[in-house]
Amino acid sequence: MVTVRPPVPFGQYVPVDSPIHTLEARAKMILIFVFAIVLFMIERFSGLVLIGALAVIAVVLSKVSWRIVVRGLKAVTLLLLFTLLAHSLRWEPATVALIRVGPLAVDPDGLGRGIFFSARIMLLVIGSSLLTLTTSPVELTDGLTRLMRPLERIRVPVGEIAMILTIALRFIPTTAEEAEKIVVAQIARGARFDQRWPLARARAYIPVLIPLFVGLFKRSEELAVAMEARCYHGGHGRTRLNESRLGVRDMIVMVSVGTLLLAVGVTL
Repeated sequence: MVTVRPPVPFGQYVPVDSPIHTLEARAKMILIFVFAIVLFMIERFSGLVLIGALAVIAVVLSKVSWRIVVRGLKAVTLLLLFTLLAHSLRWEPATVALIRVGPLAVDPDGLGRGIFFSARIMLLVIGSSLLTLTTSPVELTDGLTRLMRPLERIRVPVGEIAMILTIALRFIPTTAEEAEKIVVAQIARGARFDQRWPLARARAYIPVLIPLFVGLFKRSEELAVAMEARCYHGGHGRTRLNESRLGVRDMIVMVSVGTLLLAVGVTL
């Protein structure tokens, strides 16, 4: 019998009363942007350790379950494995090999680089998922619209872009939940998803993909009709029930944490 696990909650907002949740959306977006830049500036393991420590502190302050945060890494498992193998494997290396299988071998230098780049991807995923886990879709839309507002001067449809990005983020957990229901229905009809060979397992998911895409198109059409029925025409002229503003606390956190991140990126 196949045990079906709950869908990955990447992109799903977790309502918890925490200091991270109460930060203004724009402050969190700017910090995540700086966090991503610093990750690609770092060239030493010591820098990754410090950035990882800051990420751990942020997760603890957010009061979001570690199980939820770590589960988001499952979506990039293949990417992490490919990154590790791409840097670790060597073709008949001249250096001392840790593991050798025929002409292929793993040397210490390549393995170290593979672990380094894999850890960088993991921290990037954790940081970006923490943004969506602690910020509601409404706050994300409002923050994106305000950050991109200067682009309206060159006639960029800021409201429409922010709405598209927010809907895309919101549909990630919805799509995972829909896929979960289809998998359970297929298993009840005798389908097998525990084949040993990857090709056979991928072929078994074809009956899942077809109804999944049909359901997504139907859901998107219903959403478009609902938005048209409510006279949605972009962000121009829209008003907000609650106007969010960058407070003193938001500015202090943004400047202090951003400066600390940049200092780590420059020095390490």
